[in-house]
Amino acid sequence: MIHSVFVLIGAGLHDRKRSMELPVVVKVCGLTRQEDVDFALNLGADFLGFILCPESPRGLSLKDATELLAHVPTEKRVAVDIEPTLDALKRYRDAGFHAFQVHERGSVDLSLLASWSELVGKDRLWFAPRLKSAGNFPKQALKYADTILIDSYTVSQVGGTGKTGDWQGFRDLQKEYAAHRFILAGGLNPDNIADALAISSACHVDVNSGVESQPGVKDALRLKAFFHAIGR
Repeated sequence: MIHSVFVLIGAGLHDRKRSMELPVVVKVCGLTRQEDVDFALNLGADFLGFILCPESPRGLSLKDATELLAHVPTEKRVAVDIEPTLDALKRYRDAGFHAFQVHERGSVDLSLLASWSELVGKDRLWFAPRLKSAGNFPKQALKYADTILIDSYTVSQVGGTGKTGDWQGFRDLQKEYAAHRFILAGGLNPDNIADALAISSACHVDVNSGVESQPGVKDALRLKAFFHAIGR
């Protein structure tokens, strides 16, 4: 199930002092209701994520997701799925999504990753490897995706665990592979986002379960508090 909080990391931004000089880029993920879409946009969200995976409690059909896209600027639309088929990814692309966040269940064959990349473009593929630790990072994936999502790991869930991750490990990865943009995910909320930014050096964030009253239903006060906590 995917109900994660994502942080888009600008390439080469490896210290908190630098990230504090820049506005934090926010992606709100797991949206299922029009009122939440509108509120997120009014708060200034930079990206909106729509989960197209039936395993997720926030999962939408492509038809329902497309209806929610009506008033979302094209460049803010992110489709989220777990190892989609090429046909499914093509449908997401043709439906008007701009970026494609793809989670792996275990270890994705590089030929499949290459096919995803060829279909939507390396610049629009956000790949989410399933990592037990930063030491297991598949550096070969960097050939096919400019953006990498690092989510918290659990044995039973693929992405969107709602648990905080290894922020220092994330910092180390983005420093080592500075030419790429990394996304921090997992358990972020209004209460811990300041610490997450300080430790990870993140400068872009995406929030989901940490600002919900129940799966798929955003809590307006918590979402507003999240934006306030990052100075937005």
